[in-house]
Amino acid sequence: MAREIDERKKRKALRKLRKAAQLAELGQGPPLSDWEKQFLEEVEARVETYGSAFADIEKGALDEPLSARQTMKLREIDKKARGKSRTGFARRGKPKRAANVRQINDDAEVAEPAPAPHKTPRLVSSPVKGDPGAPPARKTQQRSKPKLRVIRGGNKDD
Repeated sequence: MAREIDERKKRKALRKLRKAAQLAELGQGPPLSDWEKQFLEEVEARVETYGSAFADIEKGALDEPLSARQTMKLREIDKKARGKSRTGFARRGKPKRAANVRQINDDAEVAEPAPAPHKTPRLVSSPVKGDPGAPPARKTQQRSKPKLRVIRGGNKDD
C-alpha cells in the first residue's frame, strides 16, 4: 500500500539521489563503494515506483519519501561524492597548536637539599621512686568485660 507523499518532496529526494550519483561519476571525491552505488540505485527505483523508499512507518515520517537513516546515508554519500567527507574522529575547526609555555624547572640550578638537623638521642632511665625530676608514673587500668545483667519484669508472660 503506497502512502500519500507530497510530489515536491518526492522530486526533491530524487533530485538529491541523482545529483549524488552524478557527482560520484565526475570523480571529485573518492570513488563510491559498490554498496553505496547500489543504495543510490535501489532507493531511486523505490521512490519512483512507490513514492517512498521505506515501508515501516516507525523509521520515518509518513509524509517523507526517505526514512531518517536513508536521509542520513544520502547526506554522507553526497559529501563523499563532493570530496568533503570526514573520516574517523577528526577534529572540527582549526587544530589547536601546542601551548608556548616555558618550563621554569629547565633553567633553575638544582641545589642539593640542606641536611635535616641531626638530633642526638638521649638516655631515658626508669624513674626511681622519690626522684623529684622524674615524670609521674602512669597507672595502667585493666578494663574488664562488661557483665550481663538480667532485668526481670519486662515480659508479662513470666
